Amino acid sequence: MRKIIIAIVLLSSPVLFAQDALLPLWPKDQIPNRIETDEKEVQVSEDIVRISKVQEPTIEVYLPAKANATGQAMLIFPGGGYQILAYDWEGTDIAKFLNGKGIAGIVVKYRLPSSVSQTDKHLVPLIDAQRAIRLVRSKAEEYHIDANKIGIIGFSAGGHLASTLGTHFNDKVYGKIDAIDDLSARPDFMALGYPVISFKNMITHKGSKRNLSGEVSEPSIIEYFSNEEQVTKDTPPTFLVHAANDKGVPVENSLAFYKALKDNDVPATMHLYPTGGHGFSLARDNVHLRSWTERLFEWMEHLE
Repeated sequence: MRKIIIAIVLLSSPVLFAQDALLPLWPKDQIPNRIETDEKEVQVSEDIVRISKVQEPTIEVYLPAKANATGQAMLIFPGGGYQILAYDWEGTDIAKFLNGKGIAGIVVKYRLPSSVSQTDKHLVPLIDAQRAIRLVRSKAEEYHIDANKIGIIGFSAGGHLASTLGTHFNDKVYGKIDAIDDLSARPDFMALGYPVISFKNMITHKGSKRNLSGEVSEPSIIEYFSNEEQVTKDTPPTFLVHAANDKGVPVENSLAFYKALKDNDVPATMHLYPTGGHGFSLARDNVHLRSWTERLFEWMEHLE
């Protein structure tokens, strides 16, 4: 009997950082550029959760207590070289951390480029990213967030996707599905963690480039996804963080994007750390590097 009572208490107790919603990005059977195949999503949980071959993209919503909410929200794009998603390391863990500062965290499980399951696979992650921010904007009142305070954060290849959304938010990459697609896909602000920015050979991350654009990339695709070339005065204010000794994605990616932002009079903040390597996420084991999160929150507090 005692065991039963304990079980009931545990089940009825609130769970910290419980997922508030898991929503599909698209209505059933209306996912753009999708080809019906036998390919299945794969999830592997070891030191981190790795997801590959995403078939049905979603958003996973984590909301702070209403009394703590700042009104800001961030869509989170995990990295993984456009081959996998480091789903907890650069996704749900980030959402929970944002909740602690009163910010809604929304993890985007976007489709990864697949020549088997998709047409025009190089556009598919951007298609999902545009839809994700429009979907969140449509639910601003329900989520107690300000529709004009919805930002994005991405890491590594997820940073490439975020910077692609931040520079290509007006591009018509899919046909209208419903009224949600009438809403703006422009992020109000953008944070990029050790991002892939350029597809130019000298500084790109070859795996991300190959997975998104193919073994032999057309020059037009390379130009389109070299986001330092796509910045305009309408690109959102941007926060960048990178380690100088990053051997996976050279720091020159962030440097090039920062220069492009400044050249176009876009407000930009960049924090470079001498060490940290690639893929440090929250960097909780590095006393110096982990301060990047506080710098991010300070920056967000001063956004106009």
